[in-house]
Amino acid sequence: MKTLVLIDVQNDFMPGGALAVPEGDQIVPLVNDLQDKFDLVIATQDWHPPRHASFASSHENSEEFEVIKLDGIDQVLWPDHCIQNTKGANFHPKLKTSKIEAIFRKGTDIKIDSYSGFYDNAHQKSTGLSGYLKEKGAGELYFAGLAAEYCVYFSILDALAEGFQATLIEDATRALNNEEFEKAKIAILRKGGKIITSGELII
Repeated sequence: MKTLVLIDVQNDFMPGGALAVPEGDQIVPLVNDLQDKFDLVIATQDWHPPRHASFASSHENSEEFEVIKLDGIDQVLWPDHCIQNTKGANFHPKLKTSKIEAIFRKGTDIKIDSYSGFYDNAHQKSTGLSGYLKEKGAGELYFAGLAAEYCVYFSILDALAEGFQATLIEDATRALNNEEFEKAKIAILRKGGKIITSGELII
């Protein structure tokens, strides 16, 4: 079963949002068109409690985008974003949601960040996404969403580690930092993932 995994197509990652990804809103029409090409569509949603440990505002004398050690793991300190039950955490208003069968929320533990849609950054807690997809018989996963070199990238790595075929739809994502995205793409290919454009989809 071919499955489209939409990563964090949320207001705070759009231009004007708290953690804006350049041109992030430009993927929305494409993502909407893509949904009809798949048997199953699921989505992830960044869903942080207030004062989350990944927020710069939660650490005295720290600045946004500074990297610190948080329980032994490198942690980028982000602007406050995607706080539960806020407008910023909502999906983009033009995102078509009628085909989204399930939504998996991540980053809900106040003490640890969660880039991947499958696990937190320490791989201590599962979102249940892997088990859900396996029960559905979803072997081929195609990824789109934001941001390319963080939540999309780490979701793809975890998908590969869980035994799925994982493909990035490159024109259906955008990055915070394009240089880091280039490194992420190399890593995806080395791990056995694929990278295509939406025009290459044969479904």
